[in-house]
Amino acid sequence: MRPHVLELKEFYATRRGQNARRIIRRAIRAMWPTLAGEALLGFGFASPCLGIYREEAERVVALMPASQGVIAWPSEANRLVAVAEESELPLVDNSMDRILLLHALELSEELHPMMDEVWRVLRPHGRLLAVVPNRRGLWARIERTPFGHGYPFTGGQLTRLLHDHGFVPLRQKMTLYVPPSRSRIVLRMSSLWQRLGQRLARPFGGVLLVEAEKELYEARPVGKRVQRRTVVRMRARTVPAGARNARTQSEYAGTNER
Repeated sequence: MRPHVLELKEFYATRRGQNARRIIRRAIRAMWPTLAGEALLGFGFASPCLGIYREEAERVVALMPASQGVIAWPSEANRLVAVAEESELPLVDNSMDRILLLHALELSEELHPMMDEVWRVLRPHGRLLAVVPNRRGLWARIERTPFGHGYPFTGGQLTRLLHDHGFVPLRQKMTLYVPPSRSRIVLRMSSLWQRLGQRLARPFGGVLLVEAEKELYEARPVGKRVQRRTVVRMRARTVPAGARNARTQSEYAGTNER
């Protein structure tokens, strides 16, 4: 079940949430050092990490799923957020250079239609950054945090999902090695936990980040890959929601880990 937007906001207002946000933002900035002159979309609950690009990006927009709810963002300036259905984003084709998915994939109720929409609004050769709970990490096992809800991913499962929806995975990164504890001592030692995790427990970070590029096909009227993609998109929009969720859980939450 998707957490309500107020639950997400409350988590990121705690010391543990602020620490997690700081670590995730560093990892995002390491993968995307600058977005000068580019249009950035954040979908899910990406607002905790979008602010780092507001001063340099040409345009920053946040969309939050209707089933989750929406809160004002940013709080001190003109609002840059709107509510949207996962299967119908209110953006024109090829309108965004970058898309950040945070608290989106693992909580989606319409995963395949949502991924089709992400592909549609991303510009040719645009970049997608998916931030999801790592199935092997501790954070995916603790329901007291947003990362303990929905369906976590391994690197192989997320790569397969991206391939299936027309993206070429480029690189991946693990982060959030700090235990999901409320202890002040643990939180104060977050830098140490990060260093130890990156050296000794790299596959077990709490959060997995995968960057991918929008794949373009040759303009062939009868191309096999074009025909296959058309069939996939039609199926994704016609299968009932319950069946889609069952398929998502079996394919991406139960496949063999790479």
